[in-house]
Amino acid sequence: MRTFGIVNVTRDSFSDGGRWLEPAAAIGRAERLWREGADVIDVGAESTHPDAEDVTAGEEIARLTPVVTALIAAGMQVSVDTVKPVVMRAMAGLGVPWINDVGGLRDPDAVAAVAASPSTRVVVMFSRASGTRAERTAVGVAGLVDAIERFFAERLATLTAAGIHRDRIVFDPGMGFFLGTDATASLSVLRALPRLRRVGQPLLLSVSRKSFLGAITGRAVGERGAATLAAELWAYEHGVDFIRTHDVAALRDAIAVRAALVGATGELPTG
Repeated sequence: MRTFGIVNVTRDSFSDGGRWLEPAAAIGRAERLWREGADVIDVGAESTHPDAEDVTAGEEIARLTPVVTALIAAGMQVSVDTVKPVVMRAMAGLGVPWINDVGGLRDPDAVAAVAASPSTRVVVMFSRASGTRAERTAVGVAGLVDAIERFFAERLATLTAAGIHRDRIVFDPGMGFFLGTDATASLSVLRALPRLRRVGQPLLLSVSRKSFLGAITGRAVGERGAATLAAELWAYEHGVDFIRTHDVAALRDAIAVRAALVGATGELPTG
């Protein structure tokens, strides 16, 4: 399992908006996550929560460029979280090895942008939202996992037909408001991870500080560390390939302790 450490170069991200907006702050945050064991630094310059501000492609590129350039120069693996094809192309031009598209690469121009950069891997996320931003929509859980499976199959067929080899594609089933306001939606997807793994593509999961954890625990965003870690360990134990998180150190420590308890058997003791 590999980790994506989150760096939001935004004013209004739901958990840490404004903290890492300045390039020096964002670079410092990335360096800390890298020291803590992040395998990839996931940098985003536009928030996708329901109340977020619109950010132009030019502003997004201006926020990203100094941070991404510095991280690549320092030898870090970098992912850019964006839905805009022009931003994808600009970041690929800087040598970014990962694009993370919460829009699910449904925009044909985005598909073309990724296809034109054969060394770039892409995270393709499922969402129930009508656009590229999460929505506060009350929708039922029935049929959700079926819909995710269909989406993965359709995207895989479309992207490979466009020349994006399947070994470049990672799927994300979405979490929180991307699945609806009901916490049971996210819980149902977490329970279905073994089923979703049968699609045959690597899975990335991003539960860190999400709304559904607040609904379960009653905790504010900044108090959801324990709930986040519980959900992340569930995902780890059920075979996800990547976990995107704000707290790399906590996740790494938890996995290390679990490994020590499991030992050579590969299973937790029951007696």
